[in-house]
Amino acid sequence: MVRSILASIALGAALVASPLRATAESDPENIAKVVAAMQRPLIIAHRGSSGERPEHTLAAYELAIAQGADYIEPDLVVTKDLQLVARHENELSGTTDVASREEFEDRRRTKNVEGQQVAGWFSEDFTLAELRTLRARERVGNIRPGSAAYNGLYQIPTFAEIVQLVRVKQAETGRTIGLYPELKHPTLMLEQEGIDMVDLLVTQLRQLDLDRADAKVFVQIFEIGPLQRLNARVDTPLVLLISSEGGPYDEPEMRWAEIITPTGLAEVAAYADGIGPWLGHVLDPDTMQATALVGDAHAAGLKVHPWTLRKENGFLPASLQNDGGAAAEGQYQRLWNAALATGADGFFTDNVRELVALTGAAVGE
Repeated sequence: MVRSILASIALGAALVASPLRATAESDPENIAKVVAAMQRPLIIAHRGSSGERPEHTLAAYELAIAQGADYIEPDLVVTKDLQLVARHENELSGTTDVASREEFEDRRRTKNVEGQQVAGWFSEDFTLAELRTLRARERVGNIRPGSAAYNGLYQIPTFAEIVQLVRVKQAETGRTIGLYPELKHPTLMLEQEGIDMVDLLVTQLRQLDLDRADAKVFVQIFEIGPLQRLNARVDTPLVLLISSEGGPYDEPEMRWAEIITPTGLAEVAAYADGIGPWLGHVLDPDTMQATALVGDAHAAGLKVHPWTLRKENGFLPASLQNDGGAAAEGQYQRLWNAALATGADGFFTDNVRELVALTGAAVGE
């Protein structure tokens, strides 16, 4: 639910970001020290500690918490029997062993996923009990062989189980740990399968007492209509995700490029509390120069949580890659320092340990 924010606070946030950008331009190697002296950004574990464990498993989330993440991020898809479970996509072959399971060969099909023909096995064709028999696997094993070593060990967790894990870890550590769920393709699921993921999530948030404005939760979606529906039904903070190009699936006439203008951001602020933009929208990864987006979003009263900070060559611009192939560690600190200098409020990262170290965050604070 959108909360009113004083214009003076938003202006102050924009002004604070300006000297930080100037420092980054004059002394980029020293920016981490400047950040440490200010309020550090939120560290959001992208799909868990997905640089070290297969993503969207309880093991990945638990490791991220141990490493100091402020929030863990489960992407939520839906089962045939209307259970919300954590997978990056509703197509399962990239992150599970379903393709090797002969008993499910007849579930293979091709469907249109937001304009793309996708062949595979889809979560909405399986009951939760059937999904329990699958085992998670690393999605990019060529880049993360260390994570791939854990293939076959973990089940697909439900959203309720992830919340339970967080609450157990909070009790153990004394820390408050946030949740940052994303609904995947809610409009498509309603159109194709008649499944209302928004309604399912609202029900779960209420059952778990996470529908409050002060809940340490952000709900994120790449679509506008579902966020507007959530805004009308729960007080949970909401975030509009913004991709690198194109526009929201449920509003085909709208473009992300228009949405991230000052006028577009003012409209977003009517139903959301923040934006989660592609990293390239907040800085040029080749020149390391910040754009105006963070300041414009702050002026509209919106938080900014860009995605995604990663350390391997395979995810970095060519100018920041080291020898050793896609899996080798690149010169990620240069990009991350420039990202921190934009003044964004938090960052999604696959490498929680490294971002905690770079920002000087103390685990347990």
